[in-house]
This record gives sequence, C-alpha cells and structure tokens, in this order.
Amino acid sequence: MALTISATSSFDRVVKKLHAKDKKVVDSEVAAVAENPAIGEEKKGDLLGVFVHKFKLNKQETLLAYELVPSKLKPKTVVLLALGPHENFYTALKR
Repeated sequence: MALTISATSSFDRVVKKLHAKDKKVVDSEVAAVAENPAIGEEKKGDLLGVFVHKFKLNKQETLLAYELVPSKLKPKTVVLLALGPHENFYTALKR
C-alpha cells in the first residue's frame, strides 16, 4: 500500500543541498515511509500528528518528519515536513 508523497518547500531546500549519494539514502528512507507509514514515532504535545523516522546518514542520526493526510488511520498522502540532525530539529519544526 504505497502512498503518494508530497514535500514542503523547506524539505525540498534541505534535500537540494545534499550530495547525490545522500539523496539516494533519503529517497530509500522516504520510500520505506511510503510503504509503511507506522515506521516513524508519533509525537505528542505541540507536534501532535507529526511522525518522526530516524535513520543514519553519513554515520550521523538524521530525523525525517512527516504527516499523514487526511488521517493517520486512513492515509492517502505522506507530507514530508523536515529533514536534519537532532540538534534544534524539534524547535525548528514547531515554527
């Protein structure tokens, strides 16, 4: 049950700056999320409804934030919100 994928402009800006080999890793992780949306951990509080999937990119833990639209029970689209290291990730995501 692969879902359609869309991305925010801020996500696209981050991915655009990556090297080609890093983009391949990100693409494979995005495909994994589209295949199994429950792979990420759902956040609580201010970020309710946002899921975060953690993976290694260049030996550094990288976080991929996404939302399921229209709902987490019957998603049709994965909206990619943010990508980056843990440092200040959640603070930037709240903005």
